[in-house]
Amino acid sequence: MRIIAFTAGAGPMYCGSCIRDNALAAEIKSQGHDISLVPIYTPTRTDEPNVSEHKVFCGGISVYLEQHFALFRWTPWLLDRLWDSPWALKLASRRSIAVNPRLLGELTVSMLRGEQGFQRKEIRKLTSWLRSEAPPDIVTLPNSLLIGLARPIREAVGRPICCTLQGEDLFLSQLQEPHRTRSLELIRANIEHVDGFAAISEYYAEFMCRYLGIPSHKMHIVPVGVSLQGYDPAPRLLGNCFTVGYFARVAPEKGLHVLAEAYIRLRRETEFSGATLEVAGYLAPEHREYLHSIERKMKDTGLENEFCYRGVLDRPRKIDFLRNLNVLCVPSNYDEPKGIFLLEAMANGVPVVEPRRGAFPEILQKTGGGILVEPDDAASLAQGIFSLWKDPALAEELGKRGAEGVREHYSASRMATRALEVYASIAAARVHA
Repeated sequence: MRIIAFTAGAGPMYCGSCIRDNALAAEIKSQGHDISLVPIYTPTRTDEPNVSEHKVFCGGISVYLEQHFALFRWTPWLLDRLWDSPWALKLASRRSIAVNPRLLGELTVSMLRGEQGFQRKEIRKLTSWLRSEAPPDIVTLPNSLLIGLARPIREAVGRPICCTLQGEDLFLSQLQEPHRTRSLELIRANIEHVDGFAAISEYYAEFMCRYLGIPSHKMHIVPVGVSLQGYDPAPRLLGNCFTVGYFARVAPEKGLHVLAEAYIRLRRETEFSGATLEVAGYLAPEHREYLHSIERKMKDTGLENEFCYRGVLDRPRKIDFLRNLNVLCVPSNYDEPKGIFLLEAMANGVPVVEPRRGAFPEILQKTGGGILVEPDDAASLAQGIFSLWKDPALAEELGKRGAEGVREHYSASRMATRALEVYASIAAARVHA
């Protein structure tokens, strides 16, 4: 099968969607299929060997310039190469191109308008390249925020389009009006140009059918999977310190403040002791004060020596970080559809304590690797952590189940096999339509 898969780069951040897209493409290649993983906006950053193409379409610099300065909507393609080059985009990425949805409403709407938006020149570059390539069996888009590309791509190659759904509702919910409403209108209007949608969890498939009005016959499920290379499910030799871990973006919606409050409750109200709270993950400039506020709260309660932010971790350091945890908690305050951090922790034999929301219940039902607690409830989260602190045998059993469950249900190999089934089904349906 020949596949052209687009993936949305996120600049300097280790992005869960980029990691998922890269792992999927790498596994599809290993299964003998022809897939080109093509970045949109910026080169992708992953913590595994990057299998994406070096070319980048709708480069972040061009997209920004064309949005704000009419002159750049007409500059020659040859001149555009100066700021479309990978080195220029990487340089701009190191300077943290803004990805705050509150600042990107007009640009989001413009991209969703497709060839009617300010980035029509970038779309024509993309479709011109597609026409020069060997025709694919299917083209995949990385999320519904890029659904404005569906119609021009379909017209350029005459092949079916599959749009992955992997968490973009959070971005949409944070757009300012009227851009949020207009974006939703444009996404819904473009559904007819997409042959099939692939949601990353059962929860998200049901939610996005309701949220966007996607017909049920167009919806498929391709559960997220992780590459297991380097992950070790063997029993871990942990020290006397009970380490509570958080591994995700450091942002309010991921709930680090709830975890910090739960930790403080445990230290104040129970015999919970000999512990530490270890944090790692990408920290955007706009969220530095959020982290500082948590650090101040820990200091005010006399627990500053039990809290540590480890920063952004590459793959070897990530695996080492996870394997030294007694429990992982990322108490998101929204309905998280993906939960890659759960899979990575459990793949290393680490039990998890998570709120009963989003895709977390289905992940823990399939793996058996953790405990569900009440959402947005520091007391309930504290009780879940405390139960593992008091009962090491339970923690060990949950860790063992989780490691086995991830390998059975959430490996990159299983994800790729399912994706290929969905792509083949969508392509066959288009032929017989």
